[in-house]
Amino acid sequence: MLPKNYQHILAFVFAVHEINANPNLLPNITLGFRITDNYYLGRTTYATTLQLLSERGRWAPNYKCDTQEKLWAIIGGLSSETSIQMSSIIGIYKVPQLSYGSFDPALSDKTQFPFFYRMVPNEDSQYKGIIQLLLHFKWKWIALVAPNDDGGETFVQTLMVLLTEHDICAAFTQWIPITYTSTGNSILMHMEKINSSFSESKINVIIVNGGTQTLIVLSIWLDYKGKTGSLIGKVWVMTAQWDFTAVNSQGIWFLRPFHGALAFSIHTNEVPRFLDFLQSLDPQHPNDDIFLQDFYKYAIENLHYSGVDFLDANIAWTKLMDLLPGAVFESSMTGQSYSTYNAVHVVAHSLDEMYSSRPNQRKSGKRDQWKLQNMPQWQLHRFLRTIRFNNSAGDEISFNENQDWVAGYDIVNCIVFPNESFTRVKIGRMDPQAWMGQAFSIKDDIITWNNWFNQTQPHSVCSESCLSGYRKKEKEGEPLCCYQCTQCPEGMVSNWTDAGRCDKCPDDKHANHKQDQCIPKSIHFLSINDTLGIVSVFSSLCLSFITGLILVTFVKYQDTPIVKANNRDITYILLLSLLLSFLCSLLFMGQPNKVTCLLRQSTFLLVFSVAVSSVLAKTITVILAFEATKPGSQMRKWLRKRVTNSIVLFCSLGQLGICAVWLATKPPFPELDMHSQSREIIVQCHEGSIAMFYCALSYMGFLALVSFLVAFLSRNLPDSFNEAKFISFSMLVFCSVWVCFIPTYLSTKGKYMVAVEIFSILASGAGLLTCIFSPKCYIIILKPTLNSKKHVMSKQS
Repeated sequence: MLPKNYQHILAFVFAVHEINANPNLLPNITLGFRITDNYYLGRTTYATTLQLLSERGRWAPNYKCDTQEKLWAIIGGLSSETSIQMSSIIGIYKVPQLSYGSFDPALSDKTQFPFFYRMVPNEDSQYKGIIQLLLHFKWKWIALVAPNDDGGETFVQTLMVLLTEHDICAAFTQWIPITYTSTGNSILMHMEKINSSFSESKINVIIVNGGTQTLIVLSIWLDYKGKTGSLIGKVWVMTAQWDFTAVNSQGIWFLRPFHGALAFSIHTNEVPRFLDFLQSLDPQHPNDDIFLQDFYKYAIENLHYSGVDFLDANIAWTKLMDLLPGAVFESSMTGQSYSTYNAVHVVAHSLDEMYSSRPNQRKSGKRDQWKLQNMPQWQLHRFLRTIRFNNSAGDEISFNENQDWVAGYDIVNCIVFPNESFTRVKIGRMDPQAWMGQAFSIKDDIITWNNWFNQTQPHSVCSESCLSGYRKKEKEGEPLCCYQCTQCPEGMVSNWTDAGRCDKCPDDKHANHKQDQCIPKSIHFLSINDTLGIVSVFSSLCLSFITGLILVTFVKYQDTPIVKANNRDITYILLLSLLLSFLCSLLFMGQPNKVTCLLRQSTFLLVFSVAVSSVLAKTITVILAFEATKPGSQMRKWLRKRVTNSIVLFCSLGQLGICAVWLATKPPFPELDMHSQSREIIVQCHEGSIAMFYCALSYMGFLALVSFLVAFLSRNLPDSFNEAKFISFSMLVFCSVWVCFIPTYLSTKGKYMVAVEIFSILASGAGLLTCIFSPKCYIIILKPTLNSKKHVMSKQS
């Protein structure tokens, strides 16, 4: 006898009494019932099912000699195997079958079981609930325990697929044999094998599936080897098929290892007046309850074995219920009892709707019991499939398309006390009908864990979690959950725990030091606030100021021989072009935009071409002036201003033409270089056409080379003030600067590339300014006595 199953019968009887006492439900009709037991034997299941299809006292299905009793539905069985066995017989007669404890998903197949109704939730939502529970507590390394039968195999296969999808690993699967071919040593050997599996692994979470028989075997094993932490220091996650129903000769099985366990159970709610019904029972006057006196005697024996002292052997029934441990009997409805209660009401409401739907009955308002008995059972299915009502506890009762109740599961915390009594605390819910994202709910703060964990949340992983900035790397030959942590490659990040990969940052961001997030790259350009920018601006303004002073000086002393000696207009053009070249370097400062990109290179190249052309014109003027002094020379006619001005204009127009073509075809434009620097975005000017840029630069270099060669060849001309010497030296400085510029420019990036070009502009311009004009300024300002025609025309020895 499993005394706790007695509550299923009491819930069944209570529901029938409640319906018969309800004047609004099946009035003038009394429901009756018959109770049979299969003793967990298939042969008995078939026999008792045939008895239900026969007249009372006979065993003859299909034989009918009266209509005093009518079998409308069968509520059972408790296990899936029993339900399947029953369906093979009663399905022939199309009798509705409502199971209150069968979870096997195969029973949802309406092709094979069209007349089967499940008063417990489909097992699919339980599988999802187990996965959500493991993910909630971050348990990645678990073990599975299941009975060695078809149900256990189905459970393991189904759950393993879901575990793999969510990166959860099962260290091993342990099968519990339900029956043994022999006793003694074979049982002990199997227990030792189980103990070895648990002792060698570091798992803390065990998921258990099975029914009463599995619990009995597992309880024996835990008591046999349950003195070590490898067995008792575990979190047992149990399915709804489990219930603490098994008892031994001394009271109950050994429940201490299950302290702190988490279990899924059929959803229940408090049923009004059920406790009053239990307390109204009287073992002295059982009123045809053939189980009550046997249970009463068993309960008293159980209290003796449990060490409870009481004087009265005929202890009151109400006091007995208070003293009995929960493993033997609970006053509140268990999940299976609640399903039994709801099953009876489903049948009653369906019968009521079926009979109320007859047209002649609606008109007369009468109910004919005789006609209800004559109606065939198969007509009841149409109403069962669409039934929907609220029970006395407030829960909605209805079936889905697979004829399963859609209530979901409760998640309970099992607390076992030192005296082996226990209680179950509801801590959460798995409700498939809840709003999206709210199907799974749990309250962590009310959970009582096994004492082994010292009331801290258990930890069950094969490898410690990889922190942000690291990724998981699988170990060869090890399960997926056993891995090592490796840091993300440079420039890549992982911003969650246990990342399976590292992600590359977007182009506009870079990885931080910990490589756990991408942060925006800094904008990189030559700013006037940088030290390099301040120096460049200061140098540019200083050189511009000096050039301006020189120009003012030359204008002031424009009639002196030293100014007039080498084409005064060309000198002014050269000084103005140098002044503009120093100022155009400011275009390279600050964040580039469309205007500055369009102007900076073309302006610089054009202004410098004018400057170099002026130097070339001055050099040619020196040569022409020397040749014109020779007797009978025809060069005097070339010493006109328009000749030298034409040289400047012609050479400058060549550069102007190149720049015009460049800007008309592929002009420079601003761009963001996100790849040259890992932590910076370089804002720069793309030259548009690189070929045109180097073509313009080469043209300027050609003019400079020609000026240098001409000045170099005329450096030894006999003259007291031979300007060709200064020009040749200035052009040597100029060419040296720009020859060094090209490799340096190509090897730098960002603001340093701009700084190199600014330096080249300032250095080459300063070389021209210093070498050509410093001697003249020295004479004009410091040695005015030398600023005479006599001195200018005198010859050196």
